[in-house]
Amino acid sequence: MNIPAELKYTKDHEWIRMEGDVAIIGITDFAQGELGDIVYVEVETLDETLKREEVFGTVEAVKTVSDLFVPLSGEIIEFNEELEDAPENVNTDPYGAGWMVKIKVSDLAEVDDLLSADDYKSLIGA
Repeated sequence: MNIPAELKYTKDHEWIRMEGDVAIIGITDFAQGELGDIVYVEVETLDETLKREEVFGTVEAVKTVSDLFVPLSGEIIEFNEELEDAPENVNTDPYGAGWMVKIKVSDLAEVDDLLSADDYKSLIGA
């Protein structure tokens, strides 16, 4: 299982890569494996400002639909539109082509509350 050390994580199985005050967010390799084949990613919160842990979208797999929770407060500034035609990118490349949204973070102190790769490994028993 791939859990890149340079990323941050949440208990909701999302990963976060910080680039200045912008967070790039997706779901972890563990999460996509648990969900199975992803058939649709929906984000209707583009250009909205959300508080940490609010729902920013959903991911639909063959057997289930799961809410996606924003790990940091801020404005959703970009959605990975490639997922509209290729949602399977979340399964095949969760940390690359499978990214979901970019957020302009409003409170960078919240980053300190995220899990490290080691903390996330402990959470999932890896």
